Amino acid sequence: MREKKLLICLFMGLYTMSMANTKLDYSKRKEATKFTIEKNNEVKKQLDFSNEKDFVEANKGFIATWPENKILDDKGNVVWDFEKFNFLGLEDKKESPNTVNPSLWRNAQLNKINGLFKVTDGIYQVRGFDLGNITFIRGDKGWIVVDMCTSIEVSKAAYDLLKKNVEDLPITGAIATHSHLDHFGGIKGVVSEEDVASGKVTFVAPESFYDESVSENLIVGNTMGRRASYMYGSILPNDEKGTVDAGLGKGVSVGTSTLLEPNKEVTKTGEKLVIDGVEFDFLMANGTEAPSEFMFYVPKYKAFCGAEVVNRTMHNISTLRGAKTRDALKWSKAIDQAIQLYGNKSEVFFAPHFWPKWGNDDINEMLEKHRDLYKYIHDQTLRLANEGKNPVEIAEEIKLPETLGNEFYNRDYYGTVNHNAKAIYDMYFGGWWDGNPANLYKLPPVAAAKNYVEFMGGEEVVVKKAKDSFNKGDYRWTVEVLNHVIFANPNNKQAKELSADAMEQLGYQSESGPWRAYFLTGAQELRNGVVKLPTPNPLSKDMISGLPMLNFFDYLAVRVNPEKAKGLDLKINIKFTDVNEDYSLVLKNSVLNSYDKLQKNSNGEITLKRETLNKILLGENTFENEVKNGSIKMTNPAVINKFINTLDSFEFWFNIVEPNTK
Repeated sequence: MREKKLLICLFMGLYTMSMANTKLDYSKRKEATKFTIEKNNEVKKQLDFSNEKDFVEANKGFIATWPENKILDDKGNVVWDFEKFNFLGLEDKKESPNTVNPSLWRNAQLNKINGLFKVTDGIYQVRGFDLGNITFIRGDKGWIVVDMCTSIEVSKAAYDLLKKNVEDLPITGAIATHSHLDHFGGIKGVVSEEDVASGKVTFVAPESFYDESVSENLIVGNTMGRRASYMYGSILPNDEKGTVDAGLGKGVSVGTSTLLEPNKEVTKTGEKLVIDGVEFDFLMANGTEAPSEFMFYVPKYKAFCGAEVVNRTMHNISTLRGAKTRDALKWSKAIDQAIQLYGNKSEVFFAPHFWPKWGNDDINEMLEKHRDLYKYIHDQTLRLANEGKNPVEIAEEIKLPETLGNEFYNRDYYGTVNHNAKAIYDMYFGGWWDGNPANLYKLPPVAAAKNYVEFMGGEEVVVKKAKDSFNKGDYRWTVEVLNHVIFANPNNKQAKELSADAMEQLGYQSESGPWRAYFLTGAQELRNGVVKLPTPNPLSKDMISGLPMLNFFDYLAVRVNPEKAKGLDLKINIKFTDVNEDYSLVLKNSVLNSYDKLQKNSNGEITLKRETLNKILLGENTFENEVKNGSIKMTNPAVINKFINTLDSFEFWFNIVEPNTK
């Protein structure tokens, strides 16, 4: 079976999670200030921390967990470490330290609960082995697996745990609820390519599963990856002053990711499929948490799967690592449709993140309040926008009603009210501009920063006033004003250290795992600079072999430096002899266009096997070496070299909290 299109890592950069244990300097980290302690104590007063229901539900049905403290790959590398979050003190319900928002700490403890759990008769789930869960549904002859985690090592471990402790049966079906890597990357750990190709195993995914997963990530993957290193706290240690939780789960496994082409796509709500004797009723949710996504109901088990549309946290309308803005209204309506279709039928709810919920009344209450969470933020953002307020003003003003905001499953562990309101404004109004002509043609950051600092009386004055703000606990303003000093003069050590101290306190106060990670990573890099760690290739052989060439050429197009390409008029034909595919690249006007057919009157030609290109993309060899050994043949090499010389290389570890000098 040919593996067609693929996700070039929706979470491009998650591989950097494996760098969390790299030896970096963390000696400059500070304790929580009295203002942070007071802020976190306010959260303790606001929420009902005596409510133990989530802990009861998260532990319900526990059967067993992985017998070792780590999951390893074939080479002995650690794919998942069960011990790295032991500092959370789950067993003795350790109180939150001053350096962690108590609500986030509670969520972190819940997400640490791991193992194989019985959800209901016929449905089992392995949780806490990855960012997401893997679910097994009993069919007539075997197991139907739902969402296969990020890596094959984890999915295989989960399947082994199931076979050992429940029933040793083959996989007869597979379902990917949507196109994010942490939901299908481990598929080859439980299903073989041959079984899916032959139809022996039915592999179901939503319509446009591949197309949507590729479209936004390859071209901007470098920046997404760098921002993901902030969002997931990749360079931070796992401790009370560092990463405690990703908000949606503990973190991402770092094993081998794979992909298989589904042999069945669901295209409409109400479509029903019988897989190994079990009926599934699907509800399309495209344009909610993912461009291609569905939820489903299993009548046999009276069970509803909410995919990643329904979670025990507020999700992102716009993710901090960068992605297309999602539709909050469509999101709320998808949940409402689930209520209408399955609300009176469901006795158990489960999803690929977090733990299940049982009982029809409780399920409906959660679905209704989760629906209204997104609808409230959507409606109030537009109400305030129609009053003429800008996104920053709106985000500051919106507060959830207690009936929604005090539910733990609606808290800011992943998305936040603040940045989701801005995202909704972005979707309707284009985002970058608030309509004020003063903001239409602003100076770039460095130029503006120099002017701000000069107008405010110079660096020394600004830093002194910022220190006063810090001492009053006004950390947001401290960070904002010192950002101008740092961008005006990145060598101002005093400004960087004070800004780092303020960012750190904001991190300690954050209920959102990604917000905490962002602030603490910013503080780390202000104090110690950007440490250019190794950046291993996150792409597996499966991903590379399925990469559509026109998508790859679109990626090359964004690397064309217009100054280097100035005046060039090149046509290069490319022939892949092993797959019998021909392409051409046309470089003119400093723009690269690509075609899936040969161009007439080309002035250069490259002949190679697709297998050879795959090796280059995987880093197993270089273009130059493949030319030398004859695997790549070229006519008019001078022309081809001219084209290659126009391509910029992207530096992964570019500056974020300091001016980018390139």
